[in-house]
Amino acid sequence: MSLRSPRLLFLNVGHFVDHMCMLIFAKAAFTAGLAFGLAPDGAYAEMIPYGIPSLVLFGAAAPVAAHLADIWSRNGMITVFFIGIGLSAIATSFAQTPLQVGAGLAVLGLFAAIYHPVGIAMVVEGGGNVGTRVGANGVWGNMGVAAAPLVTGFLLAVHDWRLAFALPGAVAVAIGIGYALVARSGRLRPPPSTAREKALVGFAPGWQRALLSIALATTAGGFVFGALTFLVPRLFEVRLPGVSSDVAVTGALAAAVYAVAAFAQVFVGRLIDRRRLKPVLLAAAAGQPLLIGLMAVQTDWALFLAALLAMGFVFGQIPIADTVLARYVPDQWRAKMVAAKVGLNLVAGAGALMAARWILASGGGFETVLGLLAVCAACVVAAALLLPARSGAELDAAPAPAE
Repeated sequence: MSLRSPRLLFLNVGHFVDHMCMLIFAKAAFTAGLAFGLAPDGAYAEMIPYGIPSLVLFGAAAPVAAHLADIWSRNGMITVFFIGIGLSAIATSFAQTPLQVGAGLAVLGLFAAIYHPVGIAMVVEGGGNVGTRVGANGVWGNMGVAAAPLVTGFLLAVHDWRLAFALPGAVAVAIGIGYALVARSGRLRPPPSTAREKALVGFAPGWQRALLSIALATTAGGFVFGALTFLVPRLFEVRLPGVSSDVAVTGALAAAVYAVAAFAQVFVGRLIDRRRLKPVLLAAAAGQPLLIGLMAVQTDWALFLAALLAMGFVFGQIPIADTVLARYVPDQWRAKMVAAKVGLNLVAGAGALMAARWILASGGGFETVLGLLAVCAACVVAAALLLPARSGAELDAAPAPAE
């Protein structure tokens, strides 16, 4: 599938919308808490729990989305995703209490759960340059992560937290209508399969060990990714006093971290199309504990640089898991496997938020949170060591038992 195809373009935009809408609350939580009358020194910690059901459903509902896509239509489910996530964001903007915000976010998480199991399965369809496509798709997703604090910070500065939900929601609905119209025209058909893709009718040799490695990397990585993408905007508000205390500026700096670091996925995606997966995952994993630990003791521009490098390694890990699934798992199982991976990732992310909330509420501070994340990141190194030394594609070229 060409990187310029309308199908892949819509799927990439969907990844952007998914992460953008899921992370609006990360930047708007403090301001919304103040609007609901919470005290400034506790508003952020008190609002965090209202975002947890959304993250849980983001992961827990993914298997249901995968099943519906398999028995109905992948294109139909992506249409439901766009329109559903948009309408739920708009509905959240009308909330009158924190509990109603939590309910709106929960519904948003339910629709957001559709994208990864269905969209990623569509991205890897056809075989070929899977790593490159997954890497490019990942950049779009992380541009959504970057856009969330940037757009939300701007809308908070010029209006209020309600517009921060309503405007992106309206855009998502419009894109969904466009997707449905283009799909009906027949221009979003899946690409033809490569010879290797056609030959992969069962699981590739070594798949059990590969999936165990990915499960561990996904759980530990999800804990780290979920916490950092949620906490960095607020961390910059608190720990960049020598740079700026303006929410729009700190939001822009958080966006810059996510946007620049996201391109690590393009580099890694191209690399794993040409090199063995195991050493690439080891390299991506090894930098995370060191750099996250460095974030814990830095402020101002030193913190910004440490966060930028840390997020580069965290984001660089992302395309590897989906490429492993594409090489070891046949197409008819991929949506379900991606759903399971997303479930692990997001449940771990929700756990990270609960742990962060408990640490911050008990006075532990961001240093303690980042120290915990550094320990979790070390588990990704263990996962990389567990991955078979040769990929499914290499085993096809030179048959041998998986190491």
